[in-house]
Amino acid sequence: MRYNDTLDWMFSQLPMYQRQGKSAYKVDLSNTALLINHLDNPHKHFKTIHVAGTNGKGSSSHMLASILQEAGYKVGLYTSPHLKDFRERIKINGEEVSKQFVTGFIERNKLFFEANQLSFFEMTVGMAFEYFSQEKVDIAVIEVGLGGRLDSTNIISPEVSVITNIGLDHTQFLGNTLELIAFEKGGIIKTKIPVVIGETQKETKPVFVDLATKNNSEIIFADQQDLNVYESDLKGDYQAKNIQTVVTAIKILQKKSYSISSRDIKKGLLNVIRNTGLLGRWQVLNENPKVVCDTGHNREGLIYVMKQLSNEVYNNLHIVFGVVNDKDLSSIIDLLPKKAEYYFCKPNISRGLAADELKEVFNAHNLKGESYNSVNEAYNIALEKANADDFIFIGGSTFVVAEII
Repeated sequence: MRYNDTLDWMFSQLPMYQRQGKSAYKVDLSNTALLINHLDNPHKHFKTIHVAGTNGKGSSSHMLASILQEAGYKVGLYTSPHLKDFRERIKINGEEVSKQFVTGFIERNKLFFEANQLSFFEMTVGMAFEYFSQEKVDIAVIEVGLGGRLDSTNIISPEVSVITNIGLDHTQFLGNTLELIAFEKGGIIKTKIPVVIGETQKETKPVFVDLATKNNSEIIFADQQDLNVYESDLKGDYQAKNIQTVVTAIKILQKKSYSISSRDIKKGLLNVIRNTGLLGRWQVLNENPKVVCDTGHNREGLIYVMKQLSNEVYNNLHIVFGVVNDKDLSSIIDLLPKKAEYYFCKPNISRGLAADELKEVFNAHNLKGESYNSVNEAYNIALEKANADDFIFIGGSTFVVAEII
């Protein structure tokens, strides 16, 4: 199989939450256990850090990887979803997994995948673990895909577990209260393995403390620590909380005799994009007019993004916006600025919400604009209409950002 044929098979034949939604969600880890046993337990051949949370887990994972790279370690990085190419999900020291490995892994195991009806995500986790084992990484940063307790990544015994924060997202799978979601994400807390919680929230703190106590695990709330202030090349005020969380986790690794200096932390945080290739976090695409995209898409993420947007100085605001069709628009629409011209678009996936439907809902809330046939058409019209001192924001969905960058 060629690389593109392999991807077509992976995307179309097997359930994948990113494109398909709720039907791709598995309710136990039996398939993952079956797969990992089939692959001869590759996850036991390297150290790991496990990262969960509603927002910030992607940025935090990349920050951790960058710091460890600066410290001289060979670092695996597993994240999701990808923006442009599937291989973004699996990297070592910032280099994407080869097309040959992807196709070879699928070819070797295709019959097993089909016989056991494994999901896209289960296959991909197995692929990442086998790749990291084969390439003999020193440590791998593993980002949870969805939730935590039942996520396919939750078979590892990490050096430290990290939970960035808790918000109301994916409620159809994880529960409709912060406490229920915290319990699901807190499922990555393992016996006698320290856990870092990024943000202290009154609803979720008792849940995490209870889980940590039952697992005899040290629990540290990052926002209660007195740490040095570090800057990062990941712009956006919201990254300050991620930095605090990441540095707290690094302190635990230092106690475990990992050789990581203050200089490594500083350089790692300042070179996240160069070291790891992270895209789509308050990413500036153009000046005059200034164009920024951000993948923040749930309420908690958009609160941070809209706060950042309110700090910008501009004449007119243009917003290119699209969402998936299971997005609860009522949970985010009050956050969006009314004094803006909207360019409604549908991301080019089956789960994308039709631009006309999005326009109808937004217009009813006094958010005015026109609908367009594609993300790129919406963006190009915005560029044509914007003056040099205007500001264009692109967001609403990871898939919208992916079509622009």
